Amino acid sequence: MKLKIKLPLLFLFVSVLIIFSIAIYVKIVFIGKVPFIGTEMKEKYTAEYQKIANHVSSLYPDMEEINDYIKQIFENKNISIILHNSEVSDVILSYRKSPYKSVLTNYWLPVRTHDDGIVFFLEIESPIGIEDTVMSLEYIGMLLPLPVIICFTFIILFIYIHFNITKPIRILNSGLEKINIRRPFALLDSKRKDEIGDLYNRFNEMEGRLHLARKEQTDMIAAIAHDLKTPLTSISGFVELLITQKKLPEKEKQEYYELIQKKSKHIGELINYFSTFTKEELELESIDLKPVDVLKLFENIAMEYEIELSGLDYELTWNHSFTANLFLMIDEPMIRRVFGNLFSNAVRYGGTKGLKVYMNGYTQGYYTYFEVEDNGAGVPDKDISSLFLKFFTVDKSRQSRNGGMGLGLASCKAIIEHHGGEICAFHSGYGGLGIRFSLPLVM
Repeated sequence: MKLKIKLPLLFLFVSVLIIFSIAIYVKIVFIGKVPFIGTEMKEKYTAEYQKIANHVSSLYPDMEEINDYIKQIFENKNISIILHNSEVSDVILSYRKSPYKSVLTNYWLPVRTHDDGIVFFLEIESPIGIEDTVMSLEYIGMLLPLPVIICFTFIILFIYIHFNITKPIRILNSGLEKINIRRPFALLDSKRKDEIGDLYNRFNEMEGRLHLARKEQTDMIAAIAHDLKTPLTSISGFVELLITQKKLPEKEKQEYYELIQKKSKHIGELINYFSTFTKEELELESIDLKPVDVLKLFENIAMEYEIELSGLDYELTWNHSFTANLFLMIDEPMIRRVFGNLFSNAVRYGGTKGLKVYMNGYTQGYYTYFEVEDNGAGVPDKDISSLFLKFFTVDKSRQSRNGGMGLGLASCKAIIEHHGGEICAFHSGYGGLGIRFSLPLVM
């Protein structure tokens, strides 16, 4: 389960657990044991203010004494007192405090005569003080387990987050610090299926790509050195021979000059080959993507190479399941270059006189797939996974015999991946090598 789902569910579970625990605790401990605080306060003040009302009744009908008494109460207590007539239509006396920010509680009390008749109504506005909200030590003691339950729940939550998020990220950071391009780093092992597991897998892939990039650099230097060293050695040998052998026949000298010239041209071709590959790599950073009709692209390429291969006495068979109005967002010249490399490799390394090449196209999901296969010599199992490495060739003798620097398929891989697709090699059912690559459709 992904963290984006797991964490909200976890916090929801913890919240429900806390609320449920508090509800159970309150039900078991408080209900029936702790009196309702509001009722208790009301009863307390009602009794106190009833005494005031009773004293006013005892002073009736002397309004002057009633006024003095009410004024005295007003000055000594933090309350407002208003004396209404029996119909509550007129205010007879009023002593009000300044407006309170705290909650006011109104008490209405009748002022009765000796024969139990009501002559006034006494209205008392009483603010709730802080002393009214403080619970007794007994009640506080009952509440203490609640924060303990909450703290214990969050401790468990903290431990879970530490071992499932914080610690794996710390291990990953430690791994990043230890990356050394010159030696492999132990893979980070994780069987998790969430974002942390994905992060570990991406780290392992990144580390693998770093070492692969270093291997490609090393192979590139070795390939350049090897391919330049061979003709340079020949040139050096011929020049030394011409210098030391002064009496060589003119015809033989001319042959040596021609060989030197041939080797020099070969060096120039190698340099141009490397320069072209570097230029292609730079072009990939600024590819020009335009919508291209898949059906037209496939059929145009198929017919173009069908004619070209027939001129070499080879055969191209093609088939597709594309329909109209399917489009790719691609740099068409670059994609055509991919097809060119694949057909060129099939012809160059097919190794058979009756070479047949097969081209197939189809869609699957949001991608379109292209396959180019042949019935040629194929590639050994051990070399299939290395075909797209720069400067890799199945064997050096085949490279020198057929030309090529092992950059064609590497170039194809770079182009396809820059277009958001993938490319792979496989053993063809026709006996030779098959190359399959995908490109995302415009949806």
